[in-house]
Amino acid sequence: MNDQNSDTTHFDPRMLESLICPVTHAVLSYDAERQELVSKAAHLAFPIRGGIPVMLVSEARELE
Repeated sequence: MNDQNSDTTHFDPRMLESLICPVTHAVLSYDAERQELVSKAAHLAFPIRGGIPVMLVSEARELE
């Protein structure tokens, strides 16, 4: 199988419609290169691991 659903590390950008920043409740943007969901309002980037967003503040990277 070579379809996108067989790739376990694939993040579905449609998930952005359901996810919000756990700190500010603002919308998130997807950074495909870094595999992160970015909250500009909170200045945090949440990692995506194995195609699953990790929405824990303790796991987020602070943005400069």
